[in-house]
Amino acid sequence: MNMESIHYMPLTKVAKLIESGAVSPVAVTQALLARIERLDPKLRSYITVTADLALEQARKAEAEILAGQYRGTMHGIPVAVKDLCYTKGIKTTGGMAIYENFVPDHDATVVRKLADAGAVLLGKLHMTEGATFEHHPEFPQPVNPWMDSLWTGVSSSGSGIAPAAGLAYATIGSDTGGSIRFPSAANGLTGLKPTWGLISRYGIFDLAATFDHLGPMARSAADVAAMLQALAGHDVNDPTSLSAPVPDYLGALDGIYGAQGIRIGYDWDYVTDEADTTTVTLLRTAIDVLASIGAKTAPVKFPDPTELLTYSMASTMAEMAVHHEATYPSQANRYGEWIREGMERGLKATSIDIGKAVISRQKFTGALRAMFDDIDIFVCPVFKHGTPTWDEIRSLNTQGGDAVFRFTTPFNASGAPALTLPCGYTADGRPVAFQLIGNHGSEALLLKVGHAYQQATDHHLRRPAGY
Repeated sequence: MNMESIHYMPLTKVAKLIESGAVSPVAVTQALLARIERLDPKLRSYITVTADLALEQARKAEAEILAGQYRGTMHGIPVAVKDLCYTKGIKTTGGMAIYENFVPDHDATVVRKLADAGAVLLGKLHMTEGATFEHHPEFPQPVNPWMDSLWTGVSSSGSGIAPAAGLAYATIGSDTGGSIRFPSAANGLTGLKPTWGLISRYGIFDLAATFDHLGPMARSAADVAAMLQALAGHDVNDPTSLSAPVPDYLGALDGIYGAQGIRIGYDWDYVTDEADTTTVTLLRTAIDVLASIGAKTAPVKFPDPTELLTYSMASTMAEMAVHHEATYPSQANRYGEWIREGMERGLKATSIDIGKAVISRQKFTGALRAMFDDIDIFVCPVFKHGTPTWDEIRSLNTQGGDAVFRFTTPFNASGAPALTLPCGYTADGRPVAFQLIGNHGSEALLLKVGHAYQQATDHHLRRPAGY
C-alpha cells in the first residue's frame, strides 16, 4: 500500500487496514515518526518524542494481531498525549521549567488505558505553563500549521497541532476553561470535553481540579469516539471518576441519520451580542445543515453566565494555588509571569470571593440542567471571532474573562460535555468552529450528531496548506 498519505487517513480507516493485515502498525508508526522528524522542528508540537517506545509498542501490536489477539480500534494506532499526563520513566513537565527534569514512576490512568487498548505512544505534546494561558519563557512556543501568526488555542497547543498536521491520529488534551475546545477550533479539529469525571484525572498535573477535564482530540467525530472508548470509565484511583457503564460510542454512530429527531436549541441573544458576523453566519449555516438532516431546531433561553464568569476565575486561581502549594511562592522565580500573577490572585482570593464563586456555579449548573428539559443539544460558538492571532487573543484577554471564555468556561463550571466541530473558514483562511453541548453523560448523542453533521459537510476534511 502507498504510505505517502497514511498520516491524514481517518483513524478508523487505518484501524481497519491494521486489523485486516493490509498495513503494519510498525510501518504506520515509522511513517508518522519520519513526518514528526521532518515537520515538527518548525511546528514544535512535541516536547518529547518517544520513538523507541513507539516502535516497541508497534512491534508488539503487530505480533498480537498476527496471532489473532486484536484488541479493538485503537490497537496499533499512533497517538500522543499532553505533557501533563504522567508517563512512567519519561519526563513529564506540565509545561513548567520547575518540573523540566521530573520523571514519574507511574503512568496516568489515561496513558495506561491507551496502552491497554494497544495504542502506540509517539510522545508528549507541548503545552502552556501549568496549563494556563502562556508558555513558559524558556520553552518554545508551538506554531499553528494553518497560519504562523494564529493562536494555537492553548493550553493544549501541541495536542491541537499534531493531528492537524498529520503528526498523530489522535491526542489527549485537558480543558479547564476551554483548552480542548480552543485548540480544536484553532486547528480545524474535532475535540470533546467530556462530562466531568467520565475520564479519570489520576496521574496528571492539575490546573484547577474541579474544573479540569481530560478529553480526546482528532480529525473527526468518529475518530474521537474511538479514542473516547479507550479512555472513558471508572478508575479506583480517582474517586471523582464516574461509575456508570461506558456506552459503545463508535457503534452508536448512525451515519447521516444520527441527527434525525434530535431537539437542538440555540439562543441568538447569547451569541449575536458577542460574536462577529462571520461566526454568526457560519453558525446559522451549521444549524441549517443539522435541520436539513432531520434535527428539530428551535430557539431557547440560555442561562445568563455573567455572574458565573465574574466570580469563577477566583475559584480557578485559588485551586491552582492549592496545586502549587509545595513550590509557590517558595520557588516563585522558576515560574513565568502569567502563572505567577494567577497564583497571586488565587492566594489573595477572600472567603467571600470563593463563596460567591461556589454559589454562582451551582445556580448556573441548575439553570443549565433545566434548559435540557426542553432540548437534547445546545449549539454555540467557541470563539467570538474566527481563530484569533496571538496578538489579538492577548489583547482580548486584557478585557476580562468574558472576552475569551464566554462560550467555554460555563461548561467547565457545570461539568457538561461539549463537542467542538469545524464549521467553516474566514475569508483569510482562519478556522471557525462551533460546539454541541449536551446534558451530563450525553457524549454518545453528541458524537452521533457530530458524525451526522460531518457526513453532510467537508470542513473537517480540509488540511493546512504545506503540510
